[in-house]
Amino acid sequence: MNVAVVLFTSDLRLHDQPVLGAALRRAEQVVPLFVRDRGVTEAGFDAPNRRAFLADCLAGLDAGLRERGGRLVIRTGDVVDEVCRVVAQCGAREVHVAGGVTHYASRREDRLRTALGNVRCALHVHDAVVTAVTPGRVTPAGRDHFAVFTPYLRKWEAAGVRDVAPAPRSVRVPDAVGSDPLPTRRAVTGTSPALAKGGEPEGRGRLPAWLADGVEAYGERQDDLAGDATSRLSPHLHFGTLSAAELVHLARRRGGPGAAAFVRQLAWRDFHYQVLAARPTASWTDYRTRGDHWRTDEREIAAWQEGLTGYPVVDAAMRQLRHEGWMHNRGRLLTASFLAKTLYVDWRVGARHFLDLLVDGDVANNQLNWQWVAGTGTDTRPNRLLNPLAQARRFDPRGDYVRRWVPELAGLAGAAVHQPWTVPGPERARIDYPDPVVDLAEGRARFERARGLN
Repeated sequence: MNVAVVLFTSDLRLHDQPVLGAALRRAEQVVPLFVRDRGVTEAGFDAPNRRAFLADCLAGLDAGLRERGGRLVIRTGDVVDEVCRVVAQCGAREVHVAGGVTHYASRREDRLRTALGNVRCALHVHDAVVTAVTPGRVTPAGRDHFAVFTPYLRKWEAAGVRDVAPAPRSVRVPDAVGSDPLPTRRAVTGTSPALAKGGEPEGRGRLPAWLADGVEAYGERQDDLAGDATSRLSPHLHFGTLSAAELVHLARRRGGPGAAAFVRQLAWRDFHYQVLAARPTASWTDYRTRGDHWRTDEREIAAWQEGLTGYPVVDAAMRQLRHEGWMHNRGRLLTASFLAKTLYVDWRVGARHFLDLLVDGDVANNQLNWQWVAGTGTDTRPNRLLNPLAQARRFDPRGDYVRRWVPELAGLAGAAVHQPWTVPGPERARIDYPDPVVDLAEGRARFERARGLN
């Protein structure tokens, strides 16, 4: 009996699943395998929110496979060792996996290729599974990647997106391959109280309403903090319970400026993947160094992490992150700018905190967005600094977002909700909310001196 192994990583779905489809075309039986990789835990990426969401994803994948006569095989340990054990147990001739762009994913592929070659088992790495367009497919003349988004977008749009593959009708799994129990969300401690539910059924269940109503106004409302008009599909893209390629096709079919704006965000995601694929070290080193000598003020860092900076819109976003394991996209920009530029703290401190909490904590997009904001990445205006008061007036003009997440300010009216330190004497004393950790003008001047701008 011809057998193949499919190693699931960040592609935990059955719809538009090219890796599984290729294996099913080439083998009579397939082992759908997920390894709870100890290397991920040791690298510090096994955060509680993502671990809980992952448990939902694995349960959904297993249920979908069982509806088709199959099942998901779970193993725990070193990913290469466990894949080789499964190959030996079922006599597989091939292993199929989605290509990755991180340094860890590249090392995993290299190790698998070597180990499987020793037992005469072929490794097939499939592109354009995690992204809409393969990272290395869109390149400028004479270079390995685009460093600026706009020319990348033009080439990305011209490249085209692969066709969407249907979910398989049946999956035959060898009986002899044993499995660890499925992990469960309830076994995970330390999760955010309002953490979203994961899994392909949940992700696909959100699509009809988003495409029918949400995406139309996305271009106008994507930065509206209180309106919460984003898709909230980023966790599903991170875990691959939804396909980026399928989302591009569905949005384009829907049409209109909102759908175009949404597709542009999917292109941004691919842009960061192609940068990291070409420069893997950008996950922890400056993509473009600015000669920064970052400050380390533990009191200010703690205030930022806990949502107690004294700037309500910053604090609201940081509290949303802690409560939901997710943050509005505009909140991510302004909180990152506040830490990296107003406080002049190393972007890696902020990126690490985000990865500790974000359910969609994606190395490519998290790290490179942080670098973009810090001015060490691909931003063509590396010294731009977002003023939290101006951001609040523009994207939370009535203060509804702040009142939702900073309840101690709920009783303030008008502009005072964004500048509570302006409330007169006795009333200010009754507000249990800190004064600003830094004067904005002082923070800007300090940053500009550090970057040699004044």
